[in-house]
Amino acid sequence: MAKNMQHSASGCADLGQVLKNSSRARTLQKPSSQIRSQTSSFRYRTPLPLSVGAVRFAAYSGPTGDALPLLARKRTVSVAACGRMESGGPVRMELGFAEEAPAWRLHSEQFPSKIGGRPAWLSAAGLPGPAALACSRCGRPLTFLLQVYAPLPGRADAFHRGLFLFCCREPPCCAGLRVFRNQLPRKNEFYSFDPPSENPPSKTRESVCLQLKSGSHLCRVCGCLGPKTCSRCQQAHYCSKEHQTLDWKLGHKQTCTQDRLDHTVPDHNFLFPEFEIVIETEDEIMPEVVEKEHDHEITESMGDAPEEELDSMAKHESREDNIFQKFKTQIAHEPEQILRYGRGTEPIWISGENIPQEKDIPDCPCGAKRIFEFQVMPQLLNYLKADRLGKSVDWGVLAIFTCAESCSLGAGYTEEFVWKQDVTDTP
Repeated sequence: MAKNMQHSASGCADLGQVLKNSSRARTLQKPSSQIRSQTSSFRYRTPLPLSVGAVRFAAYSGPTGDALPLLARKRTVSVAACGRMESGGPVRMELGFAEEAPAWRLHSEQFPSKIGGRPAWLSAAGLPGPAALACSRCGRPLTFLLQVYAPLPGRADAFHRGLFLFCCREPPCCAGLRVFRNQLPRKNEFYSFDPPSENPPSKTRESVCLQLKSGSHLCRVCGCLGPKTCSRCQQAHYCSKEHQTLDWKLGHKQTCTQDRLDHTVPDHNFLFPEFEIVIETEDEIMPEVVEKEHDHEITESMGDAPEEELDSMAKHESREDNIFQKFKTQIAHEPEQILRYGRGTEPIWISGENIPQEKDIPDCPCGAKRIFEFQVMPQLLNYLKADRLGKSVDWGVLAIFTCAESCSLGAGYTEEFVWKQDVTDTP
């Protein structure tokens, strides 16, 4: 289970410039003499779902019939190297951005990467149950945050592969986090062997799909497994008593006695807004450039300070400041990024505090080590509309670690590990 570490990160007074006026950044101020202008090299992004570059399997090549990722073909870079050039060159991370998309593109059969709404489950069997999707702190149902479609080239058993992240959004908790991995071979009982159509279906769904091909029923409120049934109509399914009560108040009380339950469900104000995650490869930022920019900013901020003061400031420049500066510089070219994917690489931390050591990341139950796969950035908070008076969903970095072997455990969902690094507003 994730360790949700709360701490205050020092040296974060200029975070507001990096996060582009996010709700958390509005309370953070910075002396005008230190403000750097930041621009976004916002290029056109094709709305393809993120999958480590393994975007869709619309085309195939290779003697084994493995899916060849579209982005990999375009960039001629090996995604099997987990975001790193095969020649040992610089790391190329995949950056995720939130974009609006037609509803049909976010359905399971399109293998989407997406934010919010209901989960687009990969396997229709072995879904995590209500106990697995309950907050470990307050016990209430978790809310679906996002999913990433991330198949592994060369792995027949992971031709389709998805990671599903959930969080607690119920105050005063807003702390629980859980992530699950699921993978399927190309030939399976749920999806066609052939790639999905890139064209919209002739008939669009008029209601939410609340029953999977496996026969499993989904909760009307959250879209997760719904083993509980309304005792009156025997048609409405729920994951918990909390969600049954919520749905009863918001409309099921009036429709319960209908012969056939209407699957057009009301807005329960429980789900996050829904977006597609589109991808772009991060531009190279050479380490020496980062250091040079950092030194220039420090010198500029010192101005004409006395020599003794300069010496003192130089001696006390902390590791904390260096780490935050690296974070700020790394995202400056694409400040709207909400996700960074690089399986087997390293996350960028927002603070020098609460960085996990190897011993802090538990091994997979199969015995293999877990490795970093992707991180969720604080910029995503801008899209969630989750701000409330008092406590609400918040984080600095969410780092997701998964089994290095991506062990195959049938059609079920395997829990992986989340490390949460918090940033609290500084006075």
